[in-house]
Amino acid sequence: MTTLNTKVKINKSKIRVGRGIGSGKGKTSGRGIKGQKSRSGVAIKSFEGGQMPLYRRLPKRGFNTISKEEIAILNLEKIQSYIDKKSIKTSEILNADTLKKLKLINKNSKKLKILGTGEIKEKINIEADLASKSALTKLEKIGGSIQLKK
Repeated sequence: MTTLNTKVKINKSKIRVGRGIGSGKGKTSGRGIKGQKSRSGVAIKSFEGGQMPLYRRLPKRGFNTISKEEIAILNLEKIQSYIDKKSIKTSEILNADTLKKLKLINKNSKKLKILGTGEIKEKINIEADLASKSALTKLEKIGGSIQLKK
């Protein structure tokens, strides 16, 4: 409960340092004796009193783009090896979702790119975001197809 005539001071006056011994903050003005911190105009930048500084607590980011799209790449020889292992069926359409379910590409990848290294023997239909020219020609040669998403 507050009244107008309270004896407690609401606005405390600022301590004026360096105003004689009797003030309790005279002579060195509460700065101790000597040393870097006793001098004027000195602030030890980013020093947090032995606590791990903020700039060292945060992870390094460097030149890694935050908004970079993760593109999963898959070579034709790799697809052929998965067909040989029977983890991919040639009758189904091969797309990023099925590859993610089978854990053949990273679940965080946003796009799928087919590259043309190696040979492919089976006819297969692929649905991808990107594909190299060599991959397109090799697949068309054996009668397969790549549908590119727009």
